Amino acid sequence: RHLGSCGILASCRAKLPLPSGGVAGSPPCRTFLNLAAPLLARRIEYSESRLLRYTPEQMYNLVACVDQYQQFVPWCKSSKVINRHSGSLRAQLEIGFPPLMERYTSEVMFVPNHQIRAVCTDSSLFSHLETVWRFFPGASSQPDTCNVEFSVLFEFKSLLHSQLATVFFEDVVKQMVSAFEGQAAKLYGPQVAVRDKEEKGALRRMSV
Repeated sequence: RHLGSCGILASCRAKLPLPSGGVAGSPPCRTFLNLAAPLLARRIEYSESRLLRYTPEQMYNLVACVDQYQQFVPWCKSSKVINRHSGSLRAQLEIGFPPLMERYTSEVMFVPNHQIRAVCTDSSLFSHLETVWRFFPGASSQPDTCNVEFSVLFEFKSLLHSQLATVFFEDVVKQMVSAFEGQAAKLYGPQVAVRDKEEKGALRRMSV
């Protein structure tokens, strides 16, 4: 959950404005899985992949800067690193998107230039929240590109909050991923066209 790093459904989901600085791209291809899952299922997983004109190292370094999230990640009100260890850190994050507000601690684990995984350790809102970023080299025919894979798995303690999430959580997560892409453009320069650029998103509800 980053949202940094973090990492948020129905046909009538709310339309939210894109954060400033985002990078425009082709409409994502979405797949909805397990639509027949019970309505009472509280655990939801969302995943997305994008091919970007940045190196894996550049995108890894961007996502690893947890203390900078409050500057560009939508609805992140505060992001503070509490302590650092070899290969991991602990951060306190505050997020807010009506009607939900939450402050929690996240344990963030790093595999340099390849993966960043964050797990919520104390939350009054979530019984489980986990985000994973993975970074892979792009096609050999397109140098200085990378495939970025993002997934978030979450479960609310409240069934009411879980039902609310089905209305808007996918858009929240997609805007967050776009915010990282936009921040990369500010730090590393705008992308040139990536041939056959592909964006895929999938949402899955699971019975637990």
